[in-house]
Amino acid sequence: MRSKDRISYFYDGDVGNVYFGPNHPMKPHRLCMTHHLVLSYELHKKMEVYRPHKAYPVELAQFHSPDYVEFLQRITPNTQELFSNEMVKYNLGEDCPVFDNLFEFCQIYAGGTIDAARRLNNQLCDIAINWAGGLHHAKKCEASGFCYINDLVLGILELLKYHARVLYIDIDVHHGDGVEEAFYFTDRVMTVSFHKYGDLFFPGTGDVKDVGEREGKFYAINVPLKDGIDDGSFLRLFKTIILKVMECYAPGAIVLQCGADSLAGDRLGCFNLSIDGHAACVRFVKQLNLPLLVTGGGGYTKENVARCWTVETGSLLGVELPNEIPENDYIKYFAPDYSLKCPSGHMENLNSKSYLNTIRQQVCENLSSIQHAPGVQMHEVPPDFYIPDFDEDEVNPDERVNRHIQDKQIQRDDEYYDGDNDNDQTMDDS
Repeated sequence: MRSKDRISYFYDGDVGNVYFGPNHPMKPHRLCMTHHLVLSYELHKKMEVYRPHKAYPVELAQFHSPDYVEFLQRITPNTQELFSNEMVKYNLGEDCPVFDNLFEFCQIYAGGTIDAARRLNNQLCDIAINWAGGLHHAKKCEASGFCYINDLVLGILELLKYHARVLYIDIDVHHGDGVEEAFYFTDRVMTVSFHKYGDLFFPGTGDVKDVGEREGKFYAINVPLKDGIDDGSFLRLFKTIILKVMECYAPGAIVLQCGADSLAGDRLGCFNLSIDGHAACVRFVKQLNLPLLVTGGGGYTKENVARCWTVETGSLLGVELPNEIPENDYIKYFAPDYSLKCPSGHMENLNSKSYLNTIRQQVCENLSSIQHAPGVQMHEVPPDFYIPDFDEDEVNPDERVNRHIQDKQIQRDDEYYDGDNDNDQTMDDS
């Protein structure tokens, strides 16, 4: 056991200020709510807090096609009507709308996951958290399911510079299709997704029979579940499968996507997990004692998203949080009881014991097909992506620059602030 985990936490207040549009279920405002709840419990005093760099187009193009990245950079709400063909080509529109500051939003959340991976690689922390990340549906050449840039794939690519094998675990209610697809033909990454499957539920992929191909055969693990799964059933299955994965695959690092739409009562979800049950998965992965990158993901009942990721920040720190929520800028959202934990609901669990046993047996059989963890010839580690130098000559020294702009210009790896200097605007709930 490590004596005490060193935890790096990434946050930029600008990430919560974008607006997907009226009636869209994705509310980045939930990230501001989460951060302020973390601050109100004073968890920031137990972590190193960093503002991520904004990922450069060249970094995003390590996975995504350069033409797609360039289009995201160029498109605005005012010009989208001029690019109707490209909008269709890149799957932008209703689910993935074009909104103000879209590209900067992508740069921030992807930059957080890339920075998190780099700090882990350089052994500057044991656990790195980016609740803004976890957008697992984005594909190489298109947006999907509210996701534009797949930060998880970019973070895993970073980890692969230093680790022969990386394990990806996804507990979002939706299948982690974008990450699985990116690594479907390699044994360097094992993807393990626990998700609702069937009834035309988005994205429609993730059958237990989908196991990877070529060198990646049996390195994609899918755990398809039905409506209403509860804490006990989920945790038993989760622990059994993850232990078997660890035994067969022996990864060097883990990426854990903690989509909170698997919680009971989520606006788009259909599972019946309590926050305690969801957090128990995080605690279980933490005690595997491997370099761990933790992200957010889905979650559309935003007060419960904030509750969940705050509890899980506490879990990663080994801190049990009082149930009464302290005063904070978003306290009104937690009325009427102002409590941190929300229990599971009263849905019927359609996952019978025999169904779950069948799934467990199929997954374990597939894992048994892996004779041993694959060996990889590790060549010289490539350098981190080239980052352009900040050109001080371009800045007029007479110009008065506010504190937030100055902070944004700092790109040192060891930037740290104790507190919330993110200049969050008071935002009406949209």
